[in-house]
Amino acid sequence: MLNDVYQETEERMDKAIAALTQELNSIRTGRANPSLVELLLIEYYGTQTPLQELASISVPESRSLLIRPYDPSSLKNIEKAILTSDLGLNPNNDGENIRLVLPTPTEERRFELVKVLGIKAEEARISIRNIRRESIRDLRDFEEEKIITEDDQHRGEDKVQEITDNFIENIDSICERKEKEIMEV
Repeated sequence: MLNDVYQETEERMDKAIAALTQELNSIRTGRANPSLVELLLIEYYGTQTPLQELASISVPESRSLLIRPYDPSSLKNIEKAILTSDLGLNPNNDGENIRLVLPTPTEERRFELVKVLGIKAEEARISIRNIRRESIRDLRDFEEEKIITEDDQHRGEDKVQEITDNFIENIDSICERKEKEIMEV
């Protein structure tokens, strides 16, 4: 019973870490990376669709992205979505493709990105703590229903806290690496 709680806790926390990693990939550093725009939602025939489903995204140079829409009629919508996004990029439309040139971020912009990184990290920590709270609530419910003993409940709470601490450390190390990547010129 306790192992099931631990396993479910770890699985849910792994998903929170995966979500954080995906969000951090969309934070722009100095290098071009397709994940920067892959999940950008585009209005396509009345439906919000991720860009990766509408176009191929390649990196022809270290500081530029090339977006080739599968359907040429979606070019204007892709361009509009990029302009209205918070990426701060100007798309160059040649009638068939869109080129995004990533300027070297200014020092001020890098500090702004680090602040965004901190916000995303705190959201992930909150998510991890919420999962911990739910797991501990489950353990207390099991103890009240006499499925586990009070001692098992306390040991279980300690183990859940240990799992939580490990995941929080993981978040911190992921964010440290991303911060170094952002701050490198």
